[in-house]
Amino acid sequence: MLVQFLFYAFSAVLIASAFGVITSRNPVHSALCLVLSFFTSAALWLLIEAEFLAIVLVLVYVGAVMVLFLFVVMMLDINVEEVRKGVTRYAWLGWLTVVAVLCEILGVVMVRRLGVDVTQAPKPLAADYSNTGELGQVLYTKYVYPFELAAVLLLVAIVAAIVLTMRKRKGLKVQDIAAQVATRAEDRVRIIKMKAETRE
Repeated sequence: MLVQFLFYAFSAVLIASAFGVITSRNPVHSALCLVLSFFTSAALWLLIEAEFLAIVLVLVYVGAVMVLFLFVVMMLDINVEEVRKGVTRYAWLGWLTVVAVLCEILGVVMVRRLGVDVTQAPKPLAADYSNTGELGQVLYTKYVYPFELAAVLLLVAIVAAIVLTMRKRKGLKVQDIAAQVATRAEDRVRIIKMKAETRE
């Protein structure tokens, strides 16, 4: 009973935060709603005894990806008005995504007719069962190459984010290290000799 209550409570928070991601006008507020979505998703993972996936979701997505995303959003100085003007051009892509999600939900509902009971909770695991050990065994043997490819893609994304934040913009003051090192005292200080004046 308590598990069902927690499931519906976390699901309500997850749906509300996901709705806030797509309706927030401020990009930073949208990113914070996405952080809340990740936290509640991790809580749902805990309910089905997938502790390792829940911890990875919090540490990787909330602790690294979302922090990077927030820094990129704040440092890119996005012009919200220009972004809103181009929303109608990509409306078809949004509707296509909605149709795809609805098809996935209907597919899950139709599974019940195939003899699979999706309403039953998974069986409790043994006390000595390790999610981390099982995932590590599969990840570093069968899926080692996709895992390394994902790491390279994340590295490329980080480098691209840094390059975007360091690009030249109008009115941006950039420190020129080479010019500062090559500066001479004669270029900075000017000594003027004047005759002494006396008051009468």
